[in-house]
Amino acid sequence: MSTDRLAGDTPPEQEAAPGTADAQTPAAAAAPGGNTEPAAAAAAPSGEAAAPGETVASDDGTTAPGDGSAEAARTDGPAEAAPGDATAADDGRTPPQDAAGPGEDAVASGPEAAAPGSEAAAPSSEARTAPAGAARDTAASGSAQATAAALAAAVRAVESGERSAASFFNAPRPARPAAPAGRPAQGAPSPGSPAPQDRPAGAAPEPARQQPAPGAGGPARPPVVDGGATGPAAGAAAPTGPAAAPAPAAYAPGAEGVRQVLAAGGAPEALADRAAEVLGERAAEALREDPWQLLAVPGVRPEQADGFARALLGPACGPGDERRAQALVGWLLEQAAVAGHSALEASALRAALAQRAVPDPDDALQTAIADGAVLVFQDAIEEPGRPRPVTDEDGEEAQPVRILLGLDRFAMAEESVADGLARLLNTFEAAAGPEDHPADGPASDEDATAEDATAEAAPAPAPAADGERPAADTDNGTEVGTEAGAEAIRPSGHADGTTADTSTAHPVRPSAAEWEAAAAAAPSPSAAELIRAAAHSGLVAHTGAEAARAEPAALLAAARSLGLRAFGAAHTENGRRRLATDLTECAPGDPAIGTAAVTVSALLSGQQGPGRDADGALALDLLVVLDAPQLDLETAALLVESLPDGTRLVLSGDPGVLWSAGPGRLFADLLAARFCPQVASRTPDFGPIGELVSGIGIGELSQVEAPGKEVVIVPVRDAKEAVHRTVQLVADSVPRALGVPADRTQVITVGHGGAAGTRALNAALKERLNPGPGRFGGFDPGDRVAYVPAPGRAVPGTVTGADAAGLRLDCDGAAVVVPREQVGAGAVRHGWALTAHQAAGMRWPAAVVVLPGDAAGGLTRAWVYTAFSRGERHLSVVQGVDQALPRAVAEVPVKERTTRLRTLLQQSVQTTQEPSTAD
Repeated sequence: MSTDRLAGDTPPEQEAAPGTADAQTPAAAAAPGGNTEPAAAAAAPSGEAAAPGETVASDDGTTAPGDGSAEAARTDGPAEAAPGDATAADDGRTPPQDAAGPGEDAVASGPEAAAPGSEAAAPSSEARTAPAGAARDTAASGSAQATAAALAAAVRAVESGERSAASFFNAPRPARPAAPAGRPAQGAPSPGSPAPQDRPAGAAPEPARQQPAPGAGGPARPPVVDGGATGPAAGAAAPTGPAAAPAPAAYAPGAEGVRQVLAAGGAPEALADRAAEVLGERAAEALREDPWQLLAVPGVRPEQADGFARALLGPACGPGDERRAQALVGWLLEQAAVAGHSALEASALRAALAQRAVPDPDDALQTAIADGAVLVFQDAIEEPGRPRPVTDEDGEEAQPVRILLGLDRFAMAEESVADGLARLLNTFEAAAGPEDHPADGPASDEDATAEDATAEAAPAPAPAADGERPAADTDNGTEVGTEAGAEAIRPSGHADGTTADTSTAHPVRPSAAEWEAAAAAAPSPSAAELIRAAAHSGLVAHTGAEAARAEPAALLAAARSLGLRAFGAAHTENGRRRLATDLTECAPGDPAIGTAAVTVSALLSGQQGPGRDADGALALDLLVVLDAPQLDLETAALLVESLPDGTRLVLSGDPGVLWSAGPGRLFADLLAARFCPQVASRTPDFGPIGELVSGIGIGELSQVEAPGKEVVIVPVRDAKEAVHRTVQLVADSVPRALGVPADRTQVITVGHGGAAGTRALNAALKERLNPGPGRFGGFDPGDRVAYVPAPGRAVPGTVTGADAAGLRLDCDGAAVVVPREQVGAGAVRHGWALTAHQAAGMRWPAAVVVLPGDAAGGLTRAWVYTAFSRGERHLSVVQGVDQALPRAVAEVPVKERTTRLRTLLQQSVQTTQEPSTAD
């Protein structure tokens, strides 16, 4: 590791630093009602810090609502947050407002008020009520029967298309509605049981299905959840809400009517389209009756919604309004999801409500639970060294639990993933033995006749369905297509709308001997171990660093040689190309092998891959998902539910990298639950960069020998010098000394704000590498950009021009047009510098990692591991954090997230084992 300057470096004092921290910083968004002050910044992670929704520096690339607020921590625009604590996240999400672009830093929203492992007493059945899923026909009491009838009617309305599920939530709610519940009242779960679930014992759980939103007529409001300190006015009577607003005049339909209400409340009319989309056809009336529903619009913060409500309601508006409390509950949970949490502890949510001046947080939570807006779960606490649970008077173990609250869509996504993974395990048919493949031909003449008849009726299966795909589905498949983002699933299989009907094809079942022969021919022992594991299990977890990616490629090549429809899906187009290269090396004689490499988004949309069968499932036998840590819950649920019974699924990834941009930590929870066979690669990453990153993975930051200047440390004194040296490295030193051009060198930093964040670095790099007036919404042809077509997905590209249709980009060889309104909303941002979360899943010949002094609070071992491993041939580290870097590597492994998937997976294992245990 060298601290010398690369050839041609110029001392900073001899050259002015181009660009400043304020360059190209978007103006702060106007706050509805005139209020633009951000919330107070949050503090440290776990048990000390801030409630969900508070703001601090972040590095996840997510743009949080209210991004136009004043600088918090080290940012110059949005307050930045980290999943699981109050520091940085970096995920590449599309920002809701123009004050924060794609990949902007997220507003902190995790359960910092209480540590994820904090203990809560198990509620008694008399004191607590847990929401249940669907109404049960066995309800005995009259009220339970009425509840069941109401929910059944809601289900029929949704299934018949008479009403959408969202309409149950979007309809304006009176001040004191009847107390519905998403699930019928049951006794509280027994202490020690995980989150309440309705799963049958024995057989594999079915995938979770969309449940209707709760209707009226539910059980009475449950008592206080997870006892603890209440808000500042806990002893006061529950607020009754303000006087009813005067009857509104007739509003124009759609967004025009919303503009009238927004104008009356002093809110920016630019929010009208998004408000109409989120709140539905009666958005104007809904906002007039409940102004705090404005919080459902991405980008709106509580202070802004309060100002809007005051303008509409006048003196009747107050912090104790029940409508305000309910809107804040949903907003806080949404912000927690932005920071990576699928649920929050009740104590953390209560503290956040109290911090937002809600007089009675307990009452607010009770109402939200009774209304079905929030679901309640119990999560057993299991910590190493904790004594075994004691047995109570009834002979049951009284295990400590924590009470979690979550939004239904994230709860259902986690349950769907757990159920789907269990389904793949339980419907898997092991490799056929010799008895299933007689060596002497069919067992009888009748069997032979049947086989001949089947062969005439249906074509023999090919190793893959690629050969007959439309011309658009070629090896240069792209991650994005049109401006729509290609996120919707096509029931048909291919991009041209045709259906991949494989219902008449022979199922291919290679024998155990064939799998063993393929393993014996594998290029490495780890690849052979992975092939054997996939032969005998429907679900396999594979871990390894960059060099280990050759092992899933070897598995795919072997499976396709055995006649299976096998595909590998990467998180990014960059990762897809690297997988295609590995596949070509594994099977040089197969010219179509590269088409087995796809991206997850293109696979689900039908742009790449085998398409879907007549039942709407993906027409494949084996799917390998690389970059598995980048899978968020909702994408994972969609992917698993798309796999037919009996499919082999291999989740492969590096457990040391940052987790997904969206909520959840799927790969980490799967590994921790020991739910399926695990194969740990023994293939190391070679070279100085590989040696450095391997040490970081185990908490050691060591000096490495770099004779070819593969690793260079560049000390800096302040952020201004960091910007100057970064520009010098990218534009001069790296190209001159190593031959890597500037457009193949990627700059990575902790966050978007601050004097050396992505905005300041991109402004300086544009001034040096592609100066121009920014004719097209701040962009010029030749600008490097990051386009965010969907949350959590940053696609690198280059501006090629613009016209009436929008901004034209070249994204990895694919022509993409981004509409003007998306450009204005921040879906495209300059991309010479990215955050580590945006860069996850991609690699470049050279990487320059910038660590200014004010970035120390956003560093973790996972962040450093991810950033330092993005360079293939060269890594420069612009070091301004001094000892904070080795301290973060040694002492701060990761920013924790609150999730339920590990508990659900473990519960699924226990459920499937119960019948055999009873026998």
